[in-house]
Amino acid sequence: MKAEQKKISKHTTRDGFEYLTKRLLISKAKSAGKIAAKNAMDTMGYIVTVQDGWVVKRYESGKIEQLQKL
Repeated sequence: MKAEQKKISKHTTRDGFEYLTKRLLISKAKSAGKIAAKNAMDTMGYIVTVQDGWVVKRYESGKIEQLQKL
């Protein structure tokens, strides 16, 4: 008995291979980044990101601390 594999892409070549489009890859990467940022905020209470040419630390309370200018 074989377990069915989850289909990753709607796009398939003539010989049966699935492939990712650039649009789908970017969408999945952004989605994963948002999930990772939320998990980091829940775990650590802050995230480090870039905003307006600055490396900033964002806290759960909404406070933003500028760390370094790029």
